[in-house]
Amino acid sequence: MAESLSWQDVLGHEGNIERLRRMLQGGRLPHALLFSGLSGVGKRKAARILAAALLCGREDAPCGVCPSCRAFLAGTHPDCIEAAPESRGKGTRVLRIEAVREIEKKIARRPLLSGRFVVLVDDADAMNEAAANSLLKTLEEPQGAVFFLLVTAKRAALLPTILSRVRDMHFGALSPETIQRALLARGVESAKAHALAAAADGSIGHALLLLEEDGLHIIDDAAHTLFSLSALDLFALWAKAEELGKLPRERAEDWLLALSRLLRDMLVLLAGGGALCHEERRGELAHALADFPEGRVFSQLGLVREALRRLQSNASARLVFEGLLLRLRDA
Repeated sequence: MAESLSWQDVLGHEGNIERLRRMLQGGRLPHALLFSGLSGVGKRKAARILAAALLCGREDAPCGVCPSCRAFLAGTHPDCIEAAPESRGKGTRVLRIEAVREIEKKIARRPLLSGRFVVLVDDADAMNEAAANSLLKTLEEPQGAVFFLLVTAKRAALLPTILSRVRDMHFGALSPETIQRALLARGVESAKAHALAAAADGSIGHALLLLEEDGLHIIDDAAHTLFSLSALDLFALWAKAEELGKLPRERAEDWLLALSRLLRDMLVLLAGGGALCHEERRGELAHALADFPEGRVFSQLGLVREALRRLQSNASARLVFEGLLLRLRDA
């Protein structure tokens, strides 16, 4: 799908978009902005539209048709400098000092097309210490007309000194209703769109990934496992833990998140009802409550959250799931 340069293509975040447009119109945009928030909520899209607007020169939005906008869409704009982390071999993706030095070299020249430079740094949290310190010097003493737009899903990983030099624009989670409307617009069937939106944790990017990778199967499997645990012997439990331990790390996290939402829904039903994450499973969950008193559900929810923390700290996935399934069964 061709990239669009319209603010209307940013789902939600109306307050942030309005603030950005007002700052553009009034010429009050700070020289460094940080677009922070969950992955997949639209912050990078908003940063790119802002970059195009700054280069286009229109008051509050890029026109999409001028030479500057055409060059931006083609990825050939001489005054737009983009940096992102890269992998070397099987190592972690890192944004290295060489990339920052290349930025510094380019902005030391004169802009060729738009009269200003825009520097887009994606996954800014991936900067190593040398790169972060080098960028800090540039942020403190910008040369000429240059705007820095940093994007991150891990704000806490940035140096405090960098955070003190940027204006933070936080992009929060999208509502399930917003995500569901976006999925419906893509032709997703209504019931499936509702289930995916509930499982997306406020991220349209996550919803689309679940759609692409049959993420509803993960929810089905988490529910089946939860409700059949009492019937599993030790060997079956170990086999299930081994199966889950082989999932890609992100899918394993999705499985645990699905399990935590199911347990949260059971607590809602035990409290007398209300809105559920998985409304389509209301009957199934209500039927299971006979075997899940409130104390057990609270205990299991705590175990799942602890397993998720361990998984995110790079503990062995198989061992995490072995311990979790044993404790869930005996809770």
